[in-house]
Amino acid sequence: MDSHRLRAVFMRGGTSKAVMFRRDDLPANPKAWDPIFLQVMGSPDPNGRQLDGMGGGISSVSKICVIGRPSRPDADVDYTFAQIGIRDSFVDYGANCGNMSSAVGPFALEEGLVNPPADGEAVVRIHNTNTSKIIVARFPVDDGKLAATGDIEIDGVAGRAAPIRLEFLEPGGARTGKLLPTGRACDVFEIDGLGAVRASCVDAANPCVFVEASAVEKSGDELPDVLEGDALFLKRMEDIRCAASIAMEIAGDVEQARRMTGIPKVAMVSGPRSGRTLSGRELAASDTDIWVRMISVGQPHRAVPITGAICLAVAARVPGSLPAALTTSAGPIRIAHPSGVTLVDARVSAAEQGLVNAEFGAVYRTARRLFEGHVIYRSPE
Repeated sequence: MDSHRLRAVFMRGGTSKAVMFRRDDLPANPKAWDPIFLQVMGSPDPNGRQLDGMGGGISSVSKICVIGRPSRPDADVDYTFAQIGIRDSFVDYGANCGNMSSAVGPFALEEGLVNPPADGEAVVRIHNTNTSKIIVARFPVDDGKLAATGDIEIDGVAGRAAPIRLEFLEPGGARTGKLLPTGRACDVFEIDGLGAVRASCVDAANPCVFVEASAVEKSGDELPDVLEGDALFLKRMEDIRCAASIAMEIAGDVEQARRMTGIPKVAMVSGPRSGRTLSGRELAASDTDIWVRMISVGQPHRAVPITGAICLAVAARVPGSLPAALTTSAGPIRIAHPSGVTLVDARVSAAEQGLVNAEFGAVYRTARRLFEGHVIYRSPE
């Protein structure tokens, strides 16, 4: 088999990392991308470590971003996200990654896909092709690049960096076309071993299903390693995710829902409480507005995916939803997760026929270009 070199950049975006490609460096037919992406990440790996590629054995670092010229007039660039399976060969284009969205604007600027700003602040309108939504990235620029220093610190990442504000415009219906895909703010699913479980199915930035921690016999502040060791809990959360997938009309049946591991995301939520983060930091109930533990591609997430945080913030504004009942914050919402606290905001307004419309969701992240060069992949047999 012949080896090929492909220009690439490795970047951190928020609490994730990804290999970044320019669209014009990849094969013209996107159907040819999957085998390349799998080799680049080192998947599938039955050992779950991805040692033969750029992946790191967890979902937050098994990602690919493709950035190119815009396909619509209200955007500066197109951005396609791919979540790469670790033990399997699944390449999922069904959703966006909010964390990696923070790296797209700086990448586009430094690759010459957008012009440097005249006033020191870049504003890049990003068309996410996975969701057909626009994300506006705002960040400081120094000498034609993302500013190297800044005063923002995000939980889960050491040190301070320049702030990147992400505004997810009209995030409702990113996958299903509806903010409330089932038509209700709260549903009830029959789950083996639990009985009737109340859940809120919301599609904003990414489709998610939220259940109260008590409904799955948890307190809501458990750390990821504890949840990873609880096979019964993971099975129940997967059963809830699959039931929601069918109810949201993402999947037609349970078998298809289980194959679509990336969406919807499933999370347990609880009200303000005290607890401890992965670093050992103590959080007081007064430091938070809502707690979340999210499952991403079958694994308890070490933080909270940004699209999941946006979806949770929007859900907390929807009357009658479980998150709305758990938090009373009228301003920015402090979401407690295993790595700390993420500050998000959202606005929801009334729409026709008693429905609600998500106007925006916003969050601050940081990003950094880690290295650039070429990745090596082999021609498929």
